[in-house]
Amino acid sequence: MSKKVYVGMSGGVDSSVTAALLLQQGYDVTGVYMKNWSQDLPGFTCPWQEDYQDAKRVAVQLGIDFKMYDFETEYRQRVVDYMVAGYQAGITPNPDIMCNQEVKFKLFLDTALADGADMIATGHYSRSQDGKLLTGIDGNKDQSYFLYRVTESALRHSLMPIGELEKPAVRALAKELGLATADKKDSQGICFVGKVGIKDFLLAELGEQPNGPIIDQHGKLVGEHDGALFYTIGQRHGLNVGGGLPYYVVGKDMAKNEVFVTTDLQDDRLWHRELNLTSLHWINQPPNEGIAYKVRTRYRAALVDCSVETRDGQFVVLLKDDVRAITPGQSAVLYDDDVVVGGGIVI
Repeated sequence: MSKKVYVGMSGGVDSSVTAALLLQQGYDVTGVYMKNWSQDLPGFTCPWQEDYQDAKRVAVQLGIDFKMYDFETEYRQRVVDYMVAGYQAGITPNPDIMCNQEVKFKLFLDTALADGADMIATGHYSRSQDGKLLTGIDGNKDQSYFLYRVTESALRHSLMPIGELEKPAVRALAKELGLATADKKDSQGICFVGKVGIKDFLLAELGEQPNGPIIDQHGKLVGEHDGALFYTIGQRHGLNVGGGLPYYVVGKDMAKNEVFVTTDLQDDRLWHRELNLTSLHWINQPPNEGIAYKVRTRYRAALVDCSVETRDGQFVVLLKDDVRAITPGQSAVLYDDDVVVGGGIVI
């Protein structure tokens, strides 16, 4: 008897092809649309109904069962509130990482297994093998960075078939199969609000923020910000500080509502040779001191050679090269060749 797999179908081409591939491989496939967000925002209509219909259309084309799981309440609590609280605290959290940890590979997995599934599958460009998380074959699309907080147990119940393919091959397969989503554009922006930028989203959630001073490396007032929580380390654009050399954000004081900038690209506050991490998560085994690893400090950032150590109870990543604009709240993810070891949140 073939294994029963519930595929998270978002209405996009990647998850559509995921369902088609698993069907070809002989699995008993059910498509599931996760309704995580439906709220409209100023100037933006949430496309969830269109995405739901696209996913359903593909399920009908493939001849598979299809259902919807409504996770909107849990999503708000576990992902959106986490993200908003992070920005309010002055850090830059990653909601996509939390979505994978809390919703796709916990809530969706648990609900699907309780519903009779043996496995779940997603349209991620990564690979799940024997409880290990591996990078996707397509280095340009690899999404393993977003998945580093998934557990070994969840990976043993998860399939990611398009991780074995490059993106053009996925598009070509969708066209070959005549799938309704073959030409649909990839969604951009925050995972739950599509084309709405983070600033617009935070304004809708929190309202206008108090203005405050922008101070340069010499302690001089050079401008006024419209809310310290909107600014992130290394940011250059949107500062409204005119004239001369470009300014870069190097720090914030949330209590005093101050944003600090510099025109000096060699400013020590812009560069790091060490990372202190908290909220550590290791998928299989923790990393060993004295072993060479690579670390990625943001999605699609270059991998940097590193080693690790524990110093005064603090987990530290030692970088071979200086890395620019490390931002508290972001994740640093360790790799051992193409295997994701795990990682933590930068402090």
